[in-house]
Amino acid sequence: MDRDAVTYIAGHRGLVGSAVWRHLESSGFARLVGRSSSKLDLKDRDATFSFFAETKPRYVVLAAAKVGGILANNTYPVDFLSDNVRIQVNVLDAALQHGVERVLFLGSSCIYPKFAEQPIREDSLLTGHLEPTNDAYAIAKIAGILHVQAVRRQYGLPWISAMPTNLYGPGDNFDPAGSHVMPAMIRRYDEAAAAGAPVVTNWGSGAPRREFLHVDDMAAACLHLLEHYDGPGQVNVGTGTDVTIKELAGVVAAAVGYEGSIEWDTSKPDGTPRKLLDVSTLRGSGWEPQISLEEGVRTTVEWYRTHAADRRN
Repeated sequence: MDRDAVTYIAGHRGLVGSAVWRHLESSGFARLVGRSSSKLDLKDRDATFSFFAETKPRYVVLAAAKVGGILANNTYPVDFLSDNVRIQVNVLDAALQHGVERVLFLGSSCIYPKFAEQPIREDSLLTGHLEPTNDAYAIAKIAGILHVQAVRRQYGLPWISAMPTNLYGPGDNFDPAGSHVMPAMIRRYDEAAAAGAPVVTNWGSGAPRREFLHVDDMAAACLHLLEHYDGPGQVNVGTGTDVTIKELAGVVAAAVGYEGSIEWDTSKPDGTPRKLLDVSTLRGSGWEPQISLEEGVRTTVEWYRTHAADRRN
């Protein structure tokens, strides 16, 4: 990767995009480009093409997406499908027209079947039914993967895709109506600790198992893949280990100093029973995560508390 090349990070203010920006900047990339959604609506095809014509990026990291937790995905499936497909098609088509050399498309582990064999291998894609609560978002991301593969087949460009597991860290969305499990728990437990609440109630049974990767590790993996991987298949990015939601609750409670009781509302959905990625492809290329769950949660709690004025909540 040429550190002096124009590199566009789509979604540079989001959880993943901001981490990729920080990592590339610290790795010597001198010409990073980003636009907030208020200045560039990637759902607007003409505006997206004009932006590419103006900036002429050599590399693109496509981290822009409409994202949310179970509640948001289940409530607004049309929005998640339509917005994400339009963003992806516009960016990838513009990148192709303007000769972008290298594209990294970022998806989500929800692309895999609900009951895929664990740990989930990359070749599990399109082998079974999706989790119904976020199938619309998953279909959009699958479309992005196939779009990248199609460009490779038709034009021979070295574009690639990466599928991260559950991500968390600085810059996350802590809005209880639209956040994922980790930031939702951090906010809920921090507020409970501050209020001295005797009980915190979480959705579901707490039995599902999930894998969590700190977003700074994800950013490091992105650069690693851009410099060391060139293949048609999407690459899983994760830690290769998982915990139950109950165990996660204990880690979060300890990080915020909550000492009350923890209860579970089993009338609410659990989602997929287990979602652990097979990361042998990534590890075989020479990359390993560096941030433990306990350390990552602790530093995320610190960031959450010190960024009350500018965090998403």
